[in-house]
Amino acid sequence: MTVLETTSATTDVCAAAPPAHPRPEEQDHYTISEVAAWTGLSAHTLRWYERIGLMPHIDRSHTGQRRFRNRDLDWLGFVGKLRRTGMPVAHMVRYAELVREGDHTVGERQALLEATRRDVRARIAELQDTLAVLDHKISHYADAHRASERA
Repeated sequence: MTVLETTSATTDVCAAAPPAHPRPEEQDHYTISEVAAWTGLSAHTLRWYERIGLMPHIDRSHTGQRRFRNRDLDWLGFVGKLRRTGMPVAHMVRYAELVREGDHTVGERQALLEATRRDVRARIAELQDTLAVLDHKISHYADAHRASERA
């Protein structure tokens, strides 16, 4: 798992992973369409994440348009990793709430991540078993194909 650093009592970012997409140098304000393009998430999903509390507070321009910052992109990268683990959205929201509550929740955050890691390892083991069955079948068919070519 990547190392997390707390940059404030309300923001927990994935510090070790580089951004999936290059960001313009020294830019720290992005529109929702730019964030959607960089993350592969739809604008609708980004708005939903904000509505359910999965995203920290998103700054707004004077016209009310969302202005995402680099810390938001870092957070979305981490949320993407959590999504790939299969963590339920409710657990991700709980994790985000704990981050916003501050450093006294580190133990509970760690416990959530450790439970997710156990689930991921169990799924990896299941997939390895499935892969072994597939490899066996593929080998069987390759042997049968070679035998039919010799006949």
